[in-house]
Amino acid sequence: MNDKKREKIKNQTQVNNPLHGVKLADILEYLVDKYGFESLGEKINIRCFTSNPSVKSSLKFLRKTPWAREKVERLYLRSSKSKK
Repeated sequence: MNDKKREKIKNQTQVNNPLHGVKLADILEYLVDKYGFESLGEKINIRCFTSNPSVKSSLKFLRKTPWAREKVERLYLRSSKSKK
């Protein structure tokens, strides 16, 4: 398969991805604004939200930890759907 076909397939699958084009920093800022770190730590029990939390340290952790990022993305999708 050539590069053009790969790119076309990739773009077609991204159309169905609701997180396509949304930065992790934007997701985290939205959730922190909506819930605050204390409530966010209750919803997703990870230390970056419960122990001395900051956006910077949380982003660093979430970028390195796929399972935690996935939980944050799922909460964002549920939360952003409810605002529509």
